[in-house]
Amino acid sequence: MTTVLLADDQALIRAGFRSLLSAEDDLEVVGEAATGAAALAQARALRPDVVLMDIRMPGGDGIEAARTLLADPELAATRVIMLTTFELDDYILDSVRAGASGFLVKDTEPEELIRAVRAVARGDALLSPSVTRRLLASVADGHHTSARQLASVEALTVREREVLVQVGRGLDNAGIAARLFITPLTAKTHVSRIMGKLGSRGRSQLVVLAYESGLVTPGTADDGDAPD
Repeated sequence: MTTVLLADDQALIRAGFRSLLSAEDDLEVVGEAATGAAALAQARALRPDVVLMDIRMPGGDGIEAARTLLADPELAATRVIMLTTFELDDYILDSVRAGASGFLVKDTEPEELIRAVRAVARGDALLSPSVTRRLLASVADGHHTSARQLASVEALTVREREVLVQVGRGLDNAGIAARLFITPLTAKTHVSRIMGKLGSRGRSQLVVLAYESGLVTPGTADDGDAPD
């Protein structure tokens, strides 16, 4: 069972999400919060698998709440999906840098929301195509990762760099396994090690690093070629 915490200052939004998610046999909404501070308190008390976090909330915005939550070692197993009404570039990049695993607009189709929660719960990143385009545009415009992280990319093993390329291309563990002729469990292990070495909280951060390090470029992201 995947447990979910809803953090949004609009009761109607929370009620709608609760109804959608609770109708699924494998998803359980364990709590709600209307402020950033309350979201942090609820996350620490309930230890949910996934938090759906609104960006604009009183009592500390959602991005700051997500950054604090995801920096807490006791919440290492909790993933965050950011929710907003607007696809604004700064929000997208800031959400990823905070460690969020996904970013969705609130008018997302119900099926996509449910799929997102499941994907993030199993450790995958979730960024819609339009969000990914904006994120990569922000990277191209010079929003750079720290020099330490970029240097750490160079220190990865050859296999780890190959895996990072596939993460940057948007593949999940099963896709990476098929592309590199390894098992999904081996792919998952490599991704976990890469995140540890690069100090990344989630796969969405690895996507940014794959682009900023030059391992993946927009022109080759979906070309289907095996890594060099």
